[in-house]
Amino acid sequence: MHFVRRPLRAGFDAGERLFALAFPANANPLLNLGALGFFFYWIVTVSGIYVYIFFDTGVTQAFASIEYMTNEQWYAAGLMRSLHRYASDALVAVVLLHILREFSRDRYRGVRWFNWVTGVPVLLFIYIAGISGYWLVWDNLAQYVAIVSTEWLDHLPFFGQPIARNFLSPETLESRFFTLMIFMHIAVPLIALIGLWVHLQRVSKPRINPPRELAIGTALALLALSAVYPATSQGAADLAKVPGSIGLDWFYLGAYPLLETLPGPVTWSTAVTLLIIMVAIPWLPPMKRQRAAVVDLANCNGCTRCMNDCPYSAITMQIRSDGRPFEGEAVVDPNLCVACGICAGACPTSTPFRRLSDLIPGIDLPDRSMAAIRAEVEDEGARITGPARIMIFGCINAGVAMSCRSDNVGVVSLNCTGQLPPSFIDYVISQKFADGVIIAGCSENSCHNRFGTRWTADRLSGARDPNLRARVPRERLVVVWAGRLGVSMLRREISTLAARLAILGPFKPKMYSRGAIAEEEKSDA
Repeated sequence: MHFVRRPLRAGFDAGERLFALAFPANANPLLNLGALGFFFYWIVTVSGIYVYIFFDTGVTQAFASIEYMTNEQWYAAGLMRSLHRYASDALVAVVLLHILREFSRDRYRGVRWFNWVTGVPVLLFIYIAGISGYWLVWDNLAQYVAIVSTEWLDHLPFFGQPIARNFLSPETLESRFFTLMIFMHIAVPLIALIGLWVHLQRVSKPRINPPRELAIGTALALLALSAVYPATSQGAADLAKVPGSIGLDWFYLGAYPLLETLPGPVTWSTAVTLLIIMVAIPWLPPMKRQRAAVVDLANCNGCTRCMNDCPYSAITMQIRSDGRPFEGEAVVDPNLCVACGICAGACPTSTPFRRLSDLIPGIDLPDRSMAAIRAEVEDEGARITGPARIMIFGCINAGVAMSCRSDNVGVVSLNCTGQLPPSFIDYVISQKFADGVIIAGCSENSCHNRFGTRWTADRLSGARDPNLRARVPRERLVVVWAGRLGVSMLRREISTLAARLAILGPFKPKMYSRGAIAEEEKSDA
């Protein structure tokens, strides 16, 4: 799958950087696809309710009611009809892009299989809801869609009577069929909404609302499109005639010419095969997972920081089982843990200054432990030379830090920037393993593990525990949300920091009074 993911990932990376030129990081459309999907869903719901007020389900009245909305009340019902149509298109587009983006970033295998398997049916139901909307207009295009769809469905052995016979002549089509279609058009989106709820069950702190400025901007853009290019019908349907020409909506109906011309068994077997492949993708091939985080009760005081910071709800607090005088203990569900290490970065015992005992935090990653990270820091610190030595803590998902490794730049890789306890920055500078530190991670608001960049920024600013000690000189620290295409950005920051360090000179720790030390230790606790 790598040969497919690679160009997709490059395209999304380039698209994110392009949108970053016009949008702030939190409002980048490609970084809010899931939230935009929910937003468009509510627009479709509200506009659909408004349009339904004017819609008549009779065979002859359906088209007439749509024409009334489009022509007579174009300023209200007609505008809402167009908004309903374009918001539906946007909903399908962002859900499809969201699925492709998650695939390109390899966030669909391993413990993430559940989100993928529940997301594919949601897209299918949204598409079916859109197709049923074409029928309700009952124009020439709706007639074409109805006939091709029912003839295709009739190849299945589930129906006692052929559905397509309802469209043989004007006399065979009854108004109750439109009542059934309006029921489907309402019921299918509700099923999709239930599917979305299930889809989010393994997502901690899901973002279901886009930033206000992005929501307002997209809503105004849809309204402007609806006003400038309103949705129109293609002439009343007439089952006594075969439409001469049809303006096909290739976005929704691109497969319909194939359904019309190819044999039913071929199209059905192809559709079922594609659906099975889509659902089975997380296991084609299965992901080689790192081992889940492990808890060491001897060093766990039940502080709940790891649980609060876990992006995947993989950690719960349970009643203490070892008899120690703490209320609870952290328990990791290996079926949900992705080994991002954010929990270890949140643990107050993940401090490299520990020397009287082994560096075994209350929670840690077996395959990328804090002890191993500290050892790598010390090795890199011994290797680098020069008057302006820099230590980079680089996220492996951003993948740009290692290319900047040199004689005066050391690199320590992390599973996520959120894996780094702030005390490691203090350790590097105060123990003089380097003169300055750079944290290089995923693009802002585009963390591979959802909250890594956010929690890192909050810890460094003091808004979240564990925070960076006040004694650490901030002028010797740089944070670069470079992302996968940010090598040049990272190199510029290295040059800028090196020039600043040359002026600052070697680090000289400040002299602290006992009261100041006690106050700082109290804030760290």
